[in-house]
Amino acid sequence: MKTDTQLKNDVTAELKWDNSVNANQIGVEVKDGIVTLSGHVDHYSEKWAAERAVQKVLGVKALAIELDVKLPGSSNRDDSDIALTAKNVLEWTTNWPKDQVKVMVEKGWITLSGQLDYDYQRQLALSSVRNLMGVKGVSNKITLKPFISTSTVKSVIDAALKRRALTDAQEIVVTVDGGKVNLSGVVHSWSEREMVCDSVWNTPGVTEVSDNITVAY
Repeated sequence: MKTDTQLKNDVTAELKWDNSVNANQIGVEVKDGIVTLSGHVDHYSEKWAAERAVQKVLGVKALAIELDVKLPGSSNRDDSDIALTAKNVLEWTTNWPKDQVKVMVEKGWITLSGQLDYDYQRQLALSSVRNLMGVKGVSNKITLKPFISTSTVKSVIDAALKRRALTDAQEIVVTVDGGKVNLSGVVHSWSEREMVCDSVWNTPGVTEVSDNITVAY
């Protein structure tokens, strides 16, 4: 197990290694495995990248974010301008019906709401607006339509496994509660396990996946 000093050194090194982050503007503190980032960054995308970088470091138990986004003068925009740009970007980069995702902006912070069929659509909406100039943060409150059944999920997994000539789907146990899916059972490789989870996430109506599948080599 890493000491707090070792973990701090690893986190600092990871931030310095990431070219999308200015590590000189970010302070790192570690106590009992909990990492706190402080300071300020020039863009929300940099704050997001810093968070992702820390999550990659082995030994991090939790992450506290105390980073402020202080936009350079040329990057400041009023909320109506950001909202219009975000709305246009969502229409240009996505194929779901117009106005299915709502955009609200307050003091540079975007809130996305609405309802979509797939989790990848929800993530696409987030990534489409995250890097826009003037954005200080994004809250993704888009929900997914819950209209799944155990048989539907099982058939999706079975089809995915058969396409790749992998293990029988009968070895995987699926339970469904609303939009929540619990997976258990046995597969024979990590790639199979990841594929099963990806297949479930791509099923309309899935809002949460609990992966309890074990790998037996």
